[in-house]
Amino acid sequence: MSLDKKKLSLYALTWPIFVEIFLHMLMGNADTLMLSQYSDDSVAAVGVSNQVLSLIIVMFGFVATGTSILVSQNLGADKITSAREVAVVSLIINLAFGFLLSVLIFAFNGQILSLMDIPQELRSEASTYLTIVGGFSFIQALIMTAGATLRSYEFTKDAMYITIGMNILNVIGNYLFIFGPFGIPVLGVEGVSISTVVSRTIGLIAISFVLVKRIPGIFSVNRLFPVQHIKDLLRIGIPSAGEHLSYNGSQMAITYFIAILGTEALTTKVYAQNLMMFIFLFALAISQGTQIMIGHMIGRKDFQSAYERCIKSLKTSIIISLGMAVIFALFSEPLLRIFTSNDDIIYLGSILIWLTIILEPGRSFNLVVISSLRAAGDVKFPVYVGILSMWGVSVFLSYLLGIVFGLGLIGVWISFIADEWLRGLIMLRRWRSKVWMDKGFIGKASAK
Repeated sequence: MSLDKKKLSLYALTWPIFVEIFLHMLMGNADTLMLSQYSDDSVAAVGVSNQVLSLIIVMFGFVATGTSILVSQNLGADKITSAREVAVVSLIINLAFGFLLSVLIFAFNGQILSLMDIPQELRSEASTYLTIVGGFSFIQALIMTAGATLRSYEFTKDAMYITIGMNILNVIGNYLFIFGPFGIPVLGVEGVSISTVVSRTIGLIAISFVLVKRIPGIFSVNRLFPVQHIKDLLRIGIPSAGEHLSYNGSQMAITYFIAILGTEALTTKVYAQNLMMFIFLFALAISQGTQIMIGHMIGRKDFQSAYERCIKSLKTSIIISLGMAVIFALFSEPLLRIFTSNDDIIYLGSILIWLTIILEPGRSFNLVVISSLRAAGDVKFPVYVGILSMWGVSVFLSYLLGIVFGLGLIGVWISFIADEWLRGLIMLRRWRSKVWMDKGFIGKASAK
């Protein structure tokens, strides 16, 4: 099952991942775009709620990340049974973890929003969205784990097709509950929440069916809880989650600062970041495809190919991200007018998109190189550097420039630029040092 045998290129792996990520982002933007026709306050409420839910998804992601890397390395080393065992134990762990977090969100969403200190006029709708979508977030945990498994087995198209179906269902549901055709009640944020949960539930059913079909015997393994696999999942997942947790935690802190500036600033941030997601999704797709390839290469001990693959992917990512940032900046005003007619939001949002031209190449370093380091088993170093930079640079400068010096969102974006470039250059130096060559996981598990 190794990539070498199947001769899959980065492009062949990446384009379905790109489409899948694009559609995931489109699902979030569909909520934002449709709600923008309903109320700008609703957009801000959902944006803040999604900041909290992003933090929860990171918690699910630590298992999915470990799954992707371990399955790829085991397949690269032709350890087929071990790969299946990793997939099954990952699904079980994330199901249990997902239920726990879903219950906590459902029970304590009011307290969570109070900690965010969001404006009172947003509190009710934010609570509704967080209760419904967060209360069923265990569904997303299972989808993420199953998707990571399929991609590591190189069935990237299957995950893409399922995401297409989920998006279609979500948009239909949004239309029905926001615009109320055929006498259907207009439910606004509540309707968007219901639509999201229903589309994800159907997506889970579909991806479960595909998993059984594509990987025969996946659930007929002899050991449901092989200790070494669990240890390896935690060794990869916990540090990786630490990095993402730190990032999302820092973003929540920055959102708190922006909330001080008012609802209009929060709304501008949501619209600008929705557009920015379409810029860096190329780098994100390349990083995920690269991670799969490098995982297989590490599994078969082909370290030189792994080293060269990361550098080539990084160059490609930087060029594409820079080009996309320029295009979006040139058309920032008409793009923002899709979401809102507020001239103040459009003016400030356009400035933020222009600053993105500087930001996105730095982000490419982090997405591609950190994914490569993880695939090689070097998972702790990015966390240490990430925590220091995200909080010591991004959060600190956001408050200093945005609040103390009065630069507002422009100061916040400058802090993002400083953080991404500092971390990115440190990660590149780490990759070039090649210390990751002796950190792989293959050979530690006993299953063959």
